[in-house]
Amino acid sequence: MNLKNRFFLAVILLVTSISLAAEQKSSEKATVAASTFSLYDIAKNIASDTAETFMILPFGVDAHSYEPTPKDMIKISRSDLVLYSGAGLEPWIEGFEFKNRAVDVSQHVKLMELGKDKHEHHDDHHHDRVDPHYWQDPHNMMLAAERITEELIALFPKNRELYLKNRESYVAMLKNLDEDYKEKLSQCQLDTIIVNHNAFSYLANRYGFHTEALSGLSPEAEPSAKTMIKLIKFIKEHRVETIFFEKFANEKTIKSIAEEAGVSYDVLQPLGNITADEAKEKLGYEDIMRRNLQKISKAMKCR
Repeated sequence: MNLKNRFFLAVILLVTSISLAAEQKSSEKATVAASTFSLYDIAKNIASDTAETFMILPFGVDAHSYEPTPKDMIKISRSDLVLYSGAGLEPWIEGFEFKNRAVDVSQHVKLMELGKDKHEHHDDHHHDRVDPHYWQDPHNMMLAAERITEELIALFPKNRELYLKNRESYVAMLKNLDEDYKEKLSQCQLDTIIVNHNAFSYLANRYGFHTEALSGLSPEAEPSAKTMIKLIKFIKEHRVETIFFEKFANEKTIKSIAEEAGVSYDVLQPLGNITADEAKEKLGYEDIMRRNLQKISKAMKCR
């Protein structure tokens, strides 16, 4: 074997050994799987680099309609901790066999009954009666952060102080966010936003405004002609200037309504998942919630 070949062989062996070492090192960490972006944001911030945290949903995929591939199912089932949103958001969870710890986070937050306009919560977790978009309320995110911290401490007790410190920082962020929403939306000319998907009721109930939705809980639901006519009439009567859609849904209908009513349209992010572009920007829960706040404040003509 000549010197050149020996060199290339040495490089190959070195790269292989480094890869194996990295893989072994990675496998020493606990793996935490989160079914939605909001849960992923909590887990990632609290676990920091002590765990391999990943989001089950691929970027840009709607949480309501996602179905895991066989490869996804293997990865999920092998995770040391699986955090899923619950409350009927993930139909694929039913009958899924987890090898390790799996937590239905909806069991640890305050759920809201469907069709409620006020702050009405209850402890009945029957999927047909509750709105699953509870992460829109920062107070529920605080409760979720508390539970996820407890789960991480149980998984790695030696990291207890780090997890508690990280949780404290995360909750402080949520409290500041909550105060900013209260202040920004306290004095507005309008009290309603128009959305294509009924995903913002928790936010509306927390901060004292209303939502009119083109479709139900699923962004893929087809609106009726009657609903469309009703919304156009509402928009004109209340002098609404901006209506919202989301990137995970077909915006064709909401755009046609905007054109018919003579108003503008914009994107409002429901935070069940994020797009690939938002991931490239490294946006977190706080970043997107603040973007939403600016858009809602402008749409409702707040001071």
